[in-house]
Amino acid sequence: MRLLLERLQKADTYTHGKLSINGEYCCECIEDKDRGLADTMLESEIKDKKVYGKTAIPTGTYKIDMNTVSPKFKDRSWAKPYGGKLPRLIGVKGFEGVLMHVGNTASDSLGCILVNTSVNNGIGTGSTQAFHKLMNILLEAKVLGEDIEIKIV
Repeated sequence: MRLLLERLQKADTYTHGKLSINGEYCCECIEDKDRGLADTMLESEIKDKKVYGKTAIPTGTYKIDMNTVSPKFKDRSWAKPYGGKLPRLIGVKGFEGVLMHVGNTASDSLGCILVNTSVNNGIGTGSTQAFHKLMNILLEAKVLGEDIEIKIV
């Protein structure tokens, strides 16, 4: 399964993008500020430009693990149906624990990707609804034994 996150708006405090899965639109996304990081950069260069909790992850392609229980979110009502497991991006240089989850502004992100049904001026709505939609699609792929990856451009 191939996810594509296209960053459409790079504002001073947030990044707004759209997520598609196998070429089909899925939802809107909010990330922290895009500081021009790419997975082709050295990790030391990424760490030099990164501002903790206020930086979008580097562009590039990452595998997604569906078996990670989030200690922070496992007891939230929207995570409980999945046993606290959230989609986790693997191998993001200079970042740890990058998840896809519920949230409405970049301040909810800390480097993660937030999913929403709509985004206006950096404020998302319908985040829980978008998250359940995403999880149902990803879990179906997992059951079928498909590899899941995301490309961020």
